[in-house]
Amino acid sequence: MRRPLIGISAYVEPADWAVWRGVRAVLVPEAYVRAVTAAGGRAVVLPPDDSDGDVLAVLDGLLLAGGADVGPGRYGQQPHPRTEDRPDRDAGELTLLAAALVADLPVLGVCRGMQLLAVAYGGTLHQHLPDVVGSEAHRPAPGVYGTHPVRFAPGSLAARTLAGVDRVNSYHHQAVATPGRLAVSGWAADGVIEAVEDPDRPFVLGVQWHPENELDPRPITALVRAARRRASGPPVRVRHEGVDAAGSSTV
Repeated sequence: MRRPLIGISAYVEPADWAVWRGVRAVLVPEAYVRAVTAAGGRAVVLPPDDSDGDVLAVLDGLLLAGGADVGPGRYGQQPHPRTEDRPDRDAGELTLLAAALVADLPVLGVCRGMQLLAVAYGGTLHQHLPDVVGSEAHRPAPGVYGTHPVRFAPGSLAARTLAGVDRVNSYHHQAVATPGRLAVSGWAADGVIEAVEDPDRPFVLGVQWHPENELDPRPITALVRAARRRASGPPVRVRHEGVDAAGSSTV
């Protein structure tokens, strides 16, 4: 049986390599690819493209990667001075997410990806978390991960996936304020939402931390396993609801 194909949403950013400097490149941290491969999947990097979600027809799962902030216009707010968004990623990833939900594809959102999930389901974000919790604990310094306790709702997908995990890494200055139609299933000690999920679907999970950089990247492993089950099972009935490319929820 072939490895399940996991699409990973990618950045478009200026990059340096060899003699080239500041060249716009499609990229994603290799840690995501390594985690997918270690779990038995095959990573497929997906650059921003909001033309359609047709590529999901050949994929078995979708991983919405971390990165820059979700545009606040997507959830009805004006930009905070510290907000740095990427409209191309918002448009492309919301298009992919809409197609994934229609097809009942397993979906994992990581950090920004969890925030995008919440916005797609009608939720809102805290644009600058230190304004809310009064500290930089969730992003202690540029390029430096923090760590903090986490707890999960008993019986939730997050709790089953992360049984025994009580601390996670952390690098974000935004967070989910309201989850929309998602269920909140994980919290930090300061009350920041750390996990959300759709209990009406087989596997739609968002985590606020970066499991690709953990020694035991369980959420990514669980995504690959869910994708394998879907790929090996009977044909999936296509739903006729999801989210549109603007992020408006119809789920």
